[in-house]
Amino acid sequence: MKRILVIGGYGNFGQFISKVLAQEPDIQLIIAGRSLNKAQACCKRFAAINQPIALALDIHSELANPLRDAAADIVIHTSGPFQNQGYRVAEACIKAGCHYIDLADGRAFVAGITSLQQAAANKGVLICSGASSVPGFSSALIQHYATQFHSITDLDYAISTAHNTSRGMATSRAVLSYAGKPFSTLRNGQPINVIGWRGTRSKQFWKLGNRLLGNCDIPDLELFPNLFPNLKNIRFQAGLELSFIHRSLAALAWLVQHRLCPDLPDFAPTMMALSRLFDVFGTENSGFFMEVEGLDTLGNPKKARFDLVARQGDGLYIPTIPAIVVALKLARNQITQKGACACLGLVTLEEYLERLSPLQIEWQESFT
Repeated sequence: MKRILVIGGYGNFGQFISKVLAQEPDIQLIIAGRSLNKAQACCKRFAAINQPIALALDIHSELANPLRDAAADIVIHTSGPFQNQGYRVAEACIKAGCHYIDLADGRAFVAGITSLQQAAANKGVLICSGASSVPGFSSALIQHYATQFHSITDLDYAISTAHNTSRGMATSRAVLSYAGKPFSTLRNGQPINVIGWRGTRSKQFWKLGNRLLGNCDIPDLELFPNLFPNLKNIRFQAGLELSFIHRSLAALAWLVQHRLCPDLPDFAPTMMALSRLFDVFGTENSGFFMEVEGLDTLGNPKKARFDLVARQGDGLYIPTIPAIVVALKLARNQITQKGACACLGLVTLEEYLERLSPLQIEWQESFT
């Protein structure tokens, strides 16, 4: 039996991860966070095969000894935002001799995790960053389609979140951190700067209709050009379901861009409270699409599109799947890789979709 410790195990993402892992007969789950009371309450909510253990743990305190005392084999870190957090949790895991997985989507954080490569390899552990929607899910999709292309030249993909979903403060701060800020992406084979939450466009989502999208900074923009040398264009955007709220965020990003407004993360609590005033107009339906373009094996143009729609708020759980899959594969010795890396090539699309199948989520793919 392996012991998996989930930091933030009673939060939005951590609670779903904990619930799933509690159903595995070969896993002893440890739910950890700053509040022991919340961790204990969370332990009691699950119909677990092995009774979960609650643990008080503060990521800003000394961690290596508590991890050793808990005899953790694997740590899943869900307590973001990760953008300005540093690698102290991962470093503590290396020191304690346990594997580490996080749900980070911060570009610099995920891309920079390889700085721990030597230390992790020497200790014989895996340090995996970005086991979330990006790059965990997005890379699984691209690697699935890569076998059907001679070369991939263009990637265009986006997420549109349901308005009536549980919004975590850490996630909100993370997505606001680059609003109005420039970041690099690839256009016509050359790096160019775009502005966060600007570049508004309307895009058709399968079974959801048109929704607005804006530029978002993610690890993929740093990682994928190196993985796919023929890539010429990559665009990732995200959107809010209600057009009025999306356009308001885009307007605020314009003000930040032109230094007419302070940076937005500190306003996250107020913005979340205001958005709740419009819940009556929203739904619990989220969407995702990815369009992959390139050349087939005969040199002819080819395009693949993958669509996904999540209902009843289940879109919230999509970012958690890579961490669950990687943790269980590590626990069962199905991953032997050691060192530090972004979550690339560790989760297949089939493994991902199998975990989504019990949820209110549908998907389709098409080719032209």
